[in-house]
Amino acid sequence: MMDRPGCRYLRPMNRLKRMLFYILLVIALLGLGTYLFMQTAPFGGVPADVRLTRIEQSKHWSKGAFQNVEPTDVMRRDASYWAMLTDNFRKPADVEPQQPLSTVRTDLRNLPAVGTTVVWFGHSSYLIKSGGVTVLVDPVFSGYASPVPVFGKAFPGADAYTVADMPPIDLLVITHDHYDHLDYETVKGLSNKVKRVVTALGVGVHLERWGYDPTRISELDWDETATLSDGFTLTAVPARHFSGRGIRRGQTLWSAFVMDLNGQRLFLGGDSGYGPHFRSIGQQHGPFDLALLECGQYGRDWPSIHMFPNEVAKAANDLGAKVLLPVHWGKFALAFHPWTEPINQLTAAVSDTASLRVTTPRIGEPVPLGGVLPTSRWWAQ
Repeated sequence: MMDRPGCRYLRPMNRLKRMLFYILLVIALLGLGTYLFMQTAPFGGVPADVRLTRIEQSKHWSKGAFQNVEPTDVMRRDASYWAMLTDNFRKPADVEPQQPLSTVRTDLRNLPAVGTTVVWFGHSSYLIKSGGVTVLVDPVFSGYASPVPVFGKAFPGADAYTVADMPPIDLLVITHDHYDHLDYETVKGLSNKVKRVVTALGVGVHLERWGYDPTRISELDWDETATLSDGFTLTAVPARHFSGRGIRRGQTLWSAFVMDLNGQRLFLGGDSGYGPHFRSIGQQHGPFDLALLECGQYGRDWPSIHMFPNEVAKAANDLGAKVLLPVHWGKFALAFHPWTEPINQLTAAVSDTASLRVTTPRIGEPVPLGGVLPTSRWWAQ
């Protein structure tokens, strides 16, 4: 039986329609799956009700998002997103160490009761013990700087410490809600050890979703202060960065903190590109006995939101810091530079600066303020 005229053209068209239908169905299912996945606990919450009202009343809130003090592009305007995507699949071998990192095991429950001691855990996680007060900042102990245990894996040996190693925490400080600073597994696991939390405005919504009592959480806008006890205060100050755990950016604030504790003043830097805010903070709050500043994960395509090593040295001097402890390196490869490049360039940049000392502890090695500071080049050994 012969086909009617045109039937031989209808069949390919029907096949094409079916193929298009299946392609659209797969795209829709992938979109739905992504949406449902992003509603899971690790992505945190979305500010609403009283918290959202307070956010919208902030002078730093505009056009539906928090804004930096000075205009700041997350990516440089002529950056190629395709080039950045392909760069992720061809990172040079030296972005990670070839051997497990040498670390120090310290009994965190028995740090000196006198003076101030800092213990760095790699990247931007560290513990501060001063007298009878224990402060933990941006802890990430899950082994990943990502909600998916595939991306952002910690260097071999860098995960020397876990939640189980932490002592009781008087104060947990979270600078902003990026995954390499606010880790769901870690913060959830620490819940029973933490007495109080101070964080940037809006970030408390994540903690509340993860079971934290809102009465234990203080959220600060820039230039607001939380008084924890006599002689123990924390003031939020501007940083040049951004926030976000999902598609939308800037729904919570990002912050650095000025900490006054037992007669010493520390600058807890969080993440920040270089800018005049460092000099302003130094003039208003400095000098500092210690500044903990990010030094790593910079790149040519995001020069305004992370500092290059020479800028870290300038920021420390702007702050009037006596001692600089570089963080945000030594655990994750979140950029394309060699993993030792930040610390090598920073120590070279400050070698002739008599007014600033740089301490370079191993992961887990105590840093006693007012004592002998670790200065070995352990990463080159």
